[in-house]
Amino acid sequence: MELQLSRTDYAVVGVVSKNCVKLLPGSAPKEQQKIAIADSEGILQVISVKKDDIQLQFKTLPGPPIVSLKVAGASGTLNDKIFIATGNEVKGYTKKGKLFLAFDSGMTENITSMCVIGNELFLCGRHVYSHYRDCKEIGSYLCGDIIVDVIAFYMTKSRRLTSLIACEGRMIRVLEHARVTFSIEVESSPTVLHIYEDDESKTVLFGTVDGRVGILDIESLQDFQRWLLSDEENNCSVLCMDSYDMTGNGTKNLILGRQNGRIEIYSINVHDNMDATSLIFVEDCKESIMSLQCGVVGAYGYDEVLAVTYNGRVFGLTTQVADANFDGTTGSYVFSTDASAKINKLKSSIEELQQKVNKERERYQSSTLSNSFMELSAISLIPVNHTFVLDRATATYSLIIEVPTAIDNILIECNAKIELMDVERNTAVISYNDTPGKGHHLLATYRCQVDTNRIELKIQTTEGSYGTLKAYVSPALQPKCSRLLQFDIKALSLHYRVHEYNDVNRPRSTLKIKGTFSLAEVHNWITQCLPEIPEKYQSSEGNKLIFQSSMMDTVLVCLYKKGEAEFTSDNIMSLCLIKEVLSEEATRKKAKIEIGFDINNECMSYVLNILQGKLKEHEEMVREKLLFDSLSELEIDEEENVKYLSEKYRNILGKSKQLKEHFRKYPNYLERLNDAVATVHEKYNKLK
Repeated sequence: MELQLSRTDYAVVGVVSKNCVKLLPGSAPKEQQKIAIADSEGILQVISVKKDDIQLQFKTLPGPPIVSLKVAGASGTLNDKIFIATGNEVKGYTKKGKLFLAFDSGMTENITSMCVIGNELFLCGRHVYSHYRDCKEIGSYLCGDIIVDVIAFYMTKSRRLTSLIACEGRMIRVLEHARVTFSIEVESSPTVLHIYEDDESKTVLFGTVDGRVGILDIESLQDFQRWLLSDEENNCSVLCMDSYDMTGNGTKNLILGRQNGRIEIYSINVHDNMDATSLIFVEDCKESIMSLQCGVVGAYGYDEVLAVTYNGRVFGLTTQVADANFDGTTGSYVFSTDASAKINKLKSSIEELQQKVNKERERYQSSTLSNSFMELSAISLIPVNHTFVLDRATATYSLIIEVPTAIDNILIECNAKIELMDVERNTAVISYNDTPGKGHHLLATYRCQVDTNRIELKIQTTEGSYGTLKAYVSPALQPKCSRLLQFDIKALSLHYRVHEYNDVNRPRSTLKIKGTFSLAEVHNWITQCLPEIPEKYQSSEGNKLIFQSSMMDTVLVCLYKKGEAEFTSDNIMSLCLIKEVLSEEATRKKAKIEIGFDINNECMSYVLNILQGKLKEHEEMVREKLLFDSLSELEIDEEENVKYLSEKYRNILGKSKQLKEHFRKYPNYLERLNDAVATVHEKYNKLK
């Protein structure tokens, strides 16, 4: 690590959404900047730090949740105007809190993301993109995928106004005049877009759900260029990013905020492919980082990273030395008279607040236990931040649940065949019910430790077994309440969408279905089989979707339109599972269908060869792990004893870290491969 930063906590606000904090520009370089924060309670506030004291500039009244906050200004002026989006309305405030804009966009969907440049306004809902100029709509675009972020900028050379939207369907679309001019296919679903500016050009960076960061060369190539960060260990979603010169060497660094609570600062070079990206700072905050900005906040002349977590904790990572008041001779901190008075005042305020909280808690507790009809007990709506994402490397699902308050327990219920796996960061105690009940394959309870508000679960699914995973989240509140979360387990749950594939030497088998079904019906049936299906079909003439298996690396191609669907794959098991699900759905809808198969016997040998290579690899790892455990029991740790071992055993002892990491990621992968071999034979003979 090359950078040393110290944490300073500033404030606590309500639950926040992504990109809901901005720094207002100062009138001079290295001058302290004001912080604009918006939360889900509809409160916009601007605060500043003066002599280590938090000062409130202005604060709005509560209202509908604020989903986006941007700062902008007229051309040639400072970007000191604050814009917030709530519902389908956009409001504008000056830095002193004066409302100067209240604009009803008229969108049929609620706004989820926003971008403002001068008098240009870009608003996006889940599927609708709208472009406004001087509050007048000049164009819109209806997207089949879910839009997750939008940015806009002027090209360096042509000065054309260009906007980009990131879509869940592994696509980034470039728009001009509300028309798509170019579509960029990426390997993983994008989560956030960022413009990296330097003296040479503008480069678009994007983060993904699996933790990678890519570069788009919009100026010249208008295509995906390369991965700037593709560290497989950091497979947690990137929620926010910024670029700023934190090291003071004249080159901007990349700052990332992840869902697992890590803030990472990288040294990058977006123009040189040979210059490797290096990590120079990391901070683990244990809570999702929803937004971050870089600037001067706490002290004049000191750069820092301002971050906000999901629970609304606002803090900074500053370059200012934290132990400036530390006396090395006495081993204690020495403060000035003013600082000591502030500390004493804070201590007394904390004690008063604690007494008030205890008194109100006792009063509320007694009222809930009272038999009087005049006493009321209200259950507040609990916001829950959650994601359910497939980890391709391990062929498992990662379920992350985060609540603003402490979690008491989580009940997991599922009617599909799944297994819960151990997670290193998870400290909760799990209990299984041996008799989960009729129609349920799993019933388990996670009892969380004190003050746990975020939990991560690893779930292993089995293709062919599909249903619904239910998670009952119970916070440590009175009266007792629970929030139900539901996640669909698809029949082909270990498949993920791709845009292209290598079809060299791949044998093909085909499943054809014809009938009286509509395009909407067959699209809904395929949604029951496969994950990552767009909510809306792309075309009425014909649709094509490509999937790849994270377990066996096989490919599935879906072509469908009204009254007809064709599925092509090198894995007969995938086709058999699709046939079973579609037959069941068609029977439920009482739709007449005709099913035809064209089975290529070479597909069986092709899939078994793939599994054989994986089986050999993991069998060798299991054998080495058994030998390593046996050698470890002998306590051979001294160099004199090690030299008597053969070279093979010495190599195994040197692989301790590699073996532990492998079995942490793949605890029972060999058993899953054995099950896959049996299932492939079963489905093949069933079709024959």
